[in-house]
Amino acid sequence: MNLKIEELKFNADGLIPAVVQDFTTKDVLMFAYMNAESVKLTLETGFATYYSRSRQSLWKKGDTSGNLQSVKSITHDCDNDALLVIVEQTGVACHTGSWSCFEGVEASGSVVAQLAEVIAARKVNPQEDSYTTYLFNEGIDKILKKIGEESAEIIIASKNEDASELVYEISDLVYHILVLMAEKGIAIEEINAALKGRMEGKY
Repeated sequence: MNLKIEELKFNADGLIPAVVQDFTTKDVLMFAYMNAESVKLTLETGFATYYSRSRQSLWKKGDTSGNLQSVKSITHDCDNDALLVIVEQTGVACHTGSWSCFEGVEASGSVVAQLAEVIAARKVNPQEDSYTTYLFNEGIDKILKKIGEESAEIIIASKNEDASELVYEISDLVYHILVLMAEKGIAIEEINAALKGRMEGKY
């Protein structure tokens, strides 16, 4: 991120508007303000930090909710008076529990990518009634056991004529693999890159 703070044009209150977009889905997630200090912290930490006009203070997105925004890039517009912040969103962006702060904007990217984000949020911000949290608490052996069980159930379901059961079992396996990925710190972008490499090769 080569953004130069000194080139930005802040308004009379020392603020600059920021439009936040999801890296994976390209959905517009939220609108916020930043000041020079929050831009500096965002660049230094790699996590989105904004300025709250109502509280008159800085706030790191997801610091309490676990819905962090890992910044992939941050650029200014042609007039240097607005920012576009591209983030990898963990969980949801809106405090209401919605994917986006903008009404009617539903997550448009891969359902698998969205699920991976929810699972990552559970790891950072555990919830007592969450099955995902239960798996993380039980540890790697429990997660691997579930993957083994789901793989066996896929084999059994494949022998049946009703494809709906197979779809269900494949979905279960994909979910548990995503839990394993979160446990081992593997991002879905790494899988996408590996699959793209295969697609460009002999496949």
